[in-house]
Amino acid sequence: MAENMVVFSGNSNLPLAREICRHLGTQLGKAHVQKFSDGEVWVEIQENVRGLDIFVIQSTCPPVNTNLMELLIMIDALKRASAGRITAVIPYYGYARQDRKVAPRVPITAKLVADLITVAGANRVLTIDLHAGQIQGFFNIPVDNLFAASVMLDYLKERFANDLVIVSPDAGGVERARAIAKRMESSIAIIDKRRTEPNEAKIMNIIGDIEGKTALLLDDMVDTAGTLTQAASALAQQGAAKIAACCVHPVLSGKAIEKINNSPIEEVVVTNTIPLRQEASSCSKIKVLTVGVLLSEAIKRIHSNDSVSSLFI
Repeated sequence: MAENMVVFSGNSNLPLAREICRHLGTQLGKAHVQKFSDGEVWVEIQENVRGLDIFVIQSTCPPVNTNLMELLIMIDALKRASAGRITAVIPYYGYARQDRKVAPRVPITAKLVADLITVAGANRVLTIDLHAGQIQGFFNIPVDNLFAASVMLDYLKERFANDLVIVSPDAGGVERARAIAKRMESSIAIIDKRRTEPNEAKIMNIIGDIEGKTALLLDDMVDTAGTLTQAASALAQQGAAKIAACCVHPVLSGKAIEKINNSPIEEVVVTNTIPLRQEASSCSKIKVLTVGVLLSEAIKRIHSNDSVSSLFI
């Protein structure tokens, strides 16, 4: 790659950052990112970045606040070191589910995080599968929201070819399900869900024909796996012959792995936007696909000021 580009990374997803650098034919920039004993994040950029095109790779995954602060402080350090342009590469954008007021006197935290990243000094944001596309409008800088479908489709076509129905776990995911179903040449079904409180949902009804078919649950993330496993149980009760799931961001918090293991789901396809914790990496039901090539290609195009629109599929 060109000499005037440097890729840095926080501690949230170093394996993905190193993979991206391998595809770019470069090394990770030298930076020291650590915590003091009281929990404060400390960053030192250990090479000259004056006037250079900088990319900072950092998912704001658990521990969310620590990783977010690492990103903000790294951007600030690079800005104060006179970096030419700073692109925040955020494979998983945390706080994205808090994107609107759902009750009186609650925050819109996704907007707050966007403001923090912008004020810290980022000139551009590159991310994958935002929970809600309108979050792009929370930023006053360019945002490239890539889709992991391009990474997953070949595997899904090979693995789930016959009698397939794409299932959206809620009404909000219908557009995503329809786009994948069109490319898979399959039908879709929708699960009517009522959320009683955060991280708690109750499955109400299934709209569509899934009897005797392979049901592929499609979502942008799997957190506690409550919605996913309840949906799988409902599909099994309605006569689905086989049940699998495809979720871009494997948050997998709490007892998610236990729920997945005890569910009728045969396989959960995820990406490496978030590194799997040990319990998840040893789960035989989880299949991980990499977004390293997708992100490295986007970084190349952003650096050379080429169009990235062909990556939005």
